[in-house]
Amino acid sequence: MKNLLVEYNVIEYGKELLTEAADVTKPLMLKNVLLQRAEAKNQNGRVYPMEILQREAGMYKENFVAQRRALGELDHPESPVVNLKNVCCNVTELWFEGKDVRGNIEILSTPSGNIVRELIKNNIRLGVSSRGMGSVRQMGESTVEVQDDFNLICFDIVSNPSTHGAFINESKGSQIITPYSRIDSLIYDFLSEIK
Repeated sequence: MKNLLVEYNVIEYGKELLTEAADVTKPLMLKNVLLQRAEAKNQNGRVYPMEILQREAGMYKENFVAQRRALGELDHPESPVVNLKNVCCNVTELWFEGKDVRGNIEILSTPSGNIVRELIKNNIRLGVSSRGMGSVRQMGESTVEVQDDFNLICFDIVSNPSTHGAFINESKGSQIITPYSRIDSLIYDFLSEIK
């Protein structure tokens, strides 16, 4: 029997993002975010086999990311359907780094996306959560393995992640990019050279 499977990853961000997050007219990008991890038990006691996660991430990239419709909701509904009135983000890029599925996420200027911006502006720690349908097989007392019938639906912004280290900027290399990030980087480089 297929069940709704949801996984959470925490998003961390630096203080420099807090000001830029307030400007809803500018795109807000979360770069290099940990979305999901293969072959590791998460806080929900689930293990995703690499071949299943690779297959689903590849199909999601082709069928959703490439078509600019990799939408996610604010909070985790108990439904396999992405409800457009609750959409807050869009995954713009998706790739594997070792056993980690990583991606870039655009926070949209929708009502739910604006809530995410305000939470970021107030330095609230947020997470990313995968949502999918599938069955599991018991592996041990507190561990289950996701089975081959798993279908990835989307990645949502949530308050409580299950994948360890999946906060924005908590994992190595993740960052938030705003329209001012390039200018900030150039100013920083310039000031560093004149010291």
